[in-house]
Amino acid sequence: MSAREEHWQGIYQTRDTREVSWFQEEPSVSLRLIESVADSSASVVDVGGGASFLVDALAARGFTDLTVVDLSQRALDVVGERLAERGVSAALVASDVTTWRPARTFDVWHDRAAFHFLNETNLRERYVELAADSVAVGGALIIATFAVDGPTHCSGIEVARYDAPELAEVFAPHFVAVRDEREEHVTPSGAVQSFTWVVLQRV
Repeated sequence: MSAREEHWQGIYQTRDTREVSWFQEEPSVSLRLIESVADSSASVVDVGGGASFLVDALAARGFTDLTVVDLSQRALDVVGERLAERGVSAALVASDVTTWRPARTFDVWHDRAAFHFLNETNLRERYVELAADSVAVGGALIIATFAVDGPTHCSGIEVARYDAPELAEVFAPHFVAVRDEREEHVTPSGAVQSFTWVVLQRV
């Protein structure tokens, strides 16, 4: 197990899902942006999804081709238990996204705050290459990172911060910008974190 895997496995083994800073009872921005580019027939992969309720919410809206990828098997077990209680299934993949190699493509790639943990150039390049290979032409890449005035660290790890043009440029020329927005996320402890969101189309 890599150091990154150990770190995130430890987070989900020692902290309640609803206490982590990124928890959202209703992932409203993610849902709105996904539904702005796809209907329920689309295949959606949530990268770095952790124990997020996004997959539950998408299933409730009729999406059936759902995949969640995360470093932490514990986080995915939590998701699997929730989905099983609702009679819902999804592909739950325990993998480092920088080494993951799916045998398929997706209509929508969603990432809320996994990419900004990649501080090394080679890891960012692998991520971009994977996204380019894994999103169908015409499909969408929806990604969020901390904004330039957002936190500098999360869970003890330094993060990279982006504004919308910078984030879109990272994924050019494989993707072109469709829209962007800013989110002020309120953590369970009441802190406010600024996020940059971009919606990009695979060309």
